[in-house]
Amino acid sequence: MPPYETVNPSEASKPTIAARGEGTGKRHWWIWLVIAAVVAVGWWYFRSRGAQANGSAAAGATAGAPGKGGMTGAMVVPVVVATAHKGDLPVYLNGLGNVTAFNTVTVRSRVDGQIVKVDFTEGQYVKEGDSLIEIDPRPYQVQLEQAEGQLAKDQAQLRDVQVDYERYQLLFKEGVIPKQQLDTQQAQVGTFEGAIKADQAQIDNAKLQITYSHITAPISGRVGLRLVDVGNIVHATDTNGLVVITQLQPISVVFTLPQDQLPQVMAQMRNRTLGVEAWDRDNSNKIAGGKLLTIDNQIDTTTGTYKLKAIFDNSKNELFPNQFVNVHLLIDTKKGVILVPTTAILRGPKGTYVFAVGTGNKVTVKNVTLAETTGNITGVSGGLGDGDVVVVDGQDKLQEGSQVDPRQQRSGSVGGSTQSSFLPDGAASGGASR
Repeated sequence: MPPYETVNPSEASKPTIAARGEGTGKRHWWIWLVIAAVVAVGWWYFRSRGAQANGSAAAGATAGAPGKGGMTGAMVVPVVVATAHKGDLPVYLNGLGNVTAFNTVTVRSRVDGQIVKVDFTEGQYVKEGDSLIEIDPRPYQVQLEQAEGQLAKDQAQLRDVQVDYERYQLLFKEGVIPKQQLDTQQAQVGTFEGAIKADQAQIDNAKLQITYSHITAPISGRVGLRLVDVGNIVHATDTNGLVVITQLQPISVVFTLPQDQLPQVMAQMRNRTLGVEAWDRDNSNKIAGGKLLTIDNQIDTTTGTYKLKAIFDNSKNELFPNQFVNVHLLIDTKKGVILVPTTAILRGPKGTYVFAVGTGNKVTVKNVTLAETTGNITGVSGGLGDGDVVVVDGQDKLQEGSQVDPRQQRSGSVGGSTQSSFLPDGAASGGASR
């Protein structure tokens, strides 16, 4: 046997470890390449961001430097302004109303018969007494002739019994006939006199039926759609009418107000006639003007409101029955107050105030005392003067002493309302705030 050789373990493993290390390095070289690339990209990104930040800071410093065209002081806030002026402010109470015709008549036939003529056009305006519909009158003409014939017959018989009665009276005086026979003849005279009265009633009734055959307008107004045509047979007992006539001039509007306003309205009605205006559904256009006629005699307990009735001439037929309108009741007029757009009024811990534009286009906070607010206009009784310029839009960016760039409100709008609403004549365009 060959002798045993002593081998050093560390030396024996060296070639093996070197071989493994060499193989591992060859297999994972790409991982180190990716890591190097990520590090390079990150270094380039943060370096570019830093350069941009430095450039922006330099540009800002340049822009803010005096004489370089930048801002040298506080920011200037663009705002919309309006000029306050002194005037009268009408105060309105607002309510929802329904147009109601003073008179509405459903024309019906009072006789039976066939329609032979229609004398109106749908939508036509007719006057009281104008002919509307004609029903065949011939049956009633025949009844009239029959009654007249019966009257002639009874009149002839009455003359006959009257002559006999006169004879009986002479014979009774001479004692030829008894008193009973004279009384019988007298009764016959009374019988025929009663028959003549009945005949006359029949004649009058027939004439009345002929009159009813010619249907006329009971009131003046506008004719609606006709409900029957020529040739139809109608009866006095028919539930449906022939035509509906509605009176449009004048016309009324019934509207409601909260019960809390009743004492104020009643007090004003004792002194004068209250004016009423009817506005369209959007409350933007005035339709017609009228006056308050009366107040209902009770309050509706379910809604807490009471009804009022106004009358309108309606000469141009602006209002139509069953039309819904917004009603403005003129209850008072505030004299000699300062008028400003409602959007200029702000509220804070110290009460109501406005931003007033002063010298150098700097704003000042002014506390104001409100007199009345009507729609888009507010009357101020203290704190502002005639001609003061107030901010109506853009107040959220302002404080005492802020520099502003004032722009006069456009003629088309004042804080969402028309410029005309800033005048007393148009104060009702938004309705009363009460």
